[in-house]
Amino acid sequence: MSQRSTLVRFAAVGVCNTAIDAVLFVLLHDRLGIALANLVSSSAGMLFSFVVNGLFTFGARRLTLRQAALFLATTGAVMWLAQPLLIHGWLWLLERGPDVTLGGWADAGELRIWLAKLASIACSLVLNFVAYRFVVWPVQHREETDVTR
Repeated sequence: MSQRSTLVRFAAVGVCNTAIDAVLFVLLHDRLGIALANLVSSSAGMLFSFVVNGLFTFGARRLTLRQAALFLATTGAVMWLAQPLLIHGWLWLLERGPDVTLGGWADAGELRIWLAKLASIACSLVLNFVAYRFVVWPVQHREETDVTR
């Protein structure tokens, strides 16, 4: 797999993963609060991401317990530690901005929640790609580098 192909595959998986994560988060945040809703939504996205990124994006022949542990550790650090902090940080910034709505379709608070979650996901995608490429599935990366030189 070329680097470009890997990035395209990661982006495609990311779109699906983002949809799973964001929709579940928005559906659950009022009932569960930001931290617990984020835990549930990101966990659902993580399961999908592990299987599809491992086999489809990074070309693992099989998924191992070692990969699962590394994936859980790296993704967990990003999704369960960094992302809630990012959401709160983005909300803090957005609450200081203008009061915006979508023509009555969403109130400003709900819109800010969506925007904060999506911005934190964008930051998380970068962190996760680096972790997956160099920590979780590094063998495929070394084999690819040797072949393309």
